[in-house]
Amino acid sequence: MFELKYHTPIEWAHVAVEDFDSFLQDHAAAEKKASGMAMSMLSHYQDKTSLVKAMTDLALEELIHFKQVLKLMTRRGVMLANDEKDPYINDIRKMFRHSRPEKFLDRMLVAGVIEARGHERFSLIAQVLPEGKDKKFYDDIAKSEEKHKNLFVELALEYFPADVVYPRLEEILIEEARICAALPFRAALH
Repeated sequence: MFELKYHTPIEWAHVAVEDFDSFLQDHAAAEKKASGMAMSMLSHYQDKTSLVKAMTDLALEELIHFKQVLKLMTRRGVMLANDEKDPYINDIRKMFRHSRPEKFLDRMLVAGVIEARGHERFSLIAQVLPEGKDKKFYDDIAKSEEKHKNLFVELALEYFPADVVYPRLEEILIEEARICAALPFRAALH
């Protein structure tokens, strides 16, 4: 449905995999937060039947991903870490406008862009991991994130006309690219 404007270099994935334990801790935190975001969306927009159903399913799926990452961490002897503030998420959320309908649209589109970035970066992790369970896991996670990216845009199009959705999506993509290009490479999803 849309393409990111900034393409993460493969070097990012090498940095992330060099400290894979830290990356896993960050990934677990990201899945936990994604589940919480879905619950927050359905709580704030209870009158949007399609969204409530989709966010319920998404919250459960993200929690399953959290459990899967936790299993991988346990196998490696890695403990959960304290949740850190994510500079990428903090910066992209600054794009939220303040009126209720505009903020609703922005929350959906920003969530879709974040999922698209997750798809891209999990795909890169899968590329640099050696053959085995971890590589397969990240291939599967990347495919899941791609579906989520499209889900949010489809929901936006259900509640807003295309001539409102796509120009705003373009603005968000341009700003998200600027944010990503400015971030240092580290053993974290963003």
